[in-house]
Amino acid sequence: MSNRIVDHPILGKLENKREVNFVFNNKSYRGYEGESIAAALLANGVRTLRYHEESGAPRGIYCNIGHCFECRVKVGGKQNIRACLTPLKENIVIESHDVLPTPVRDWRQLNE
Repeated sequence: MSNRIVDHPILGKLENKREVNFVFNNKSYRGYEGESIAAALLANGVRTLRYHEESGAPRGIYCNIGHCFECRVKVGGKQNIRACLTPLKENIVIESHDVLPTPVRDWRQLNE
């Protein structure tokens, strides 16, 4: 049973998409070119994308529309890339983040 939505009422069918290889945390996966990194990871059963800055709790996809920043990953070594907004490409290398500074703490410090 696939976790992938193959016939979306707005986005259309996936049947015309090209299958591509990608790597997440040194493990190879397959997805469809142009689908979001988040969608490809979810379809492959990956739920944890990073860990919370203070508690270390696993974090995954929350809003899936680019507002919450929970799905931040490294793509090609570049940090803070939102997986829900970034299209999948052939042989793209994606990694979980190391623990990042909390944006909330930084914001509070600026306003003290």
